[in-house]
Amino acid sequence: MTTVNIHEAKTHLSRLIERVSDGEEIVIAKSGKPVARLVPYVPSRVPRQPGSMRDRIKVADDFDAPPPTDLLAIPHCTTQGLSDPSAGSIAEALLYRSCVT
Repeated sequence: MTTVNIHEAKTHLSRLIERVSDGEEIVIAKSGKPVARLVPYVPSRVPRQPGSMRDRIKVADDFDAPPPTDLLAIPHCTTQGLSDPSAGSIAEALLYRSCVT
C-alpha cells in the first residue's frame, strides 16, 4: 500500500488511477495523516431485483398517522398504561420499545 500527499494525488491522479485499476491500494494523506483510500472498484455480484421483498414486509394501515395526543402528553418515559405493543398502534409500539430498551 502506497501513501501519497494530497498535492501529489492531485498532480498525478491519472497515474494513481492506473495503479489502482491494476489492483494496488493508495492512501492519500494530509499533513502525514491518512484521510482517504483509493481502492479498485468492485461491482456488486448480484443485481438488485425491484419488488423482491413483496409480501415479506407488512406495513400497518396507520404507519403514517400522527401519534395519539395522550401519548404526546407523557412528560417522561413510562410504560404505565401502555398495552402489549403487538396489540396497539405503531406509535404506541414505538413508544413502548423506546421506554423498555
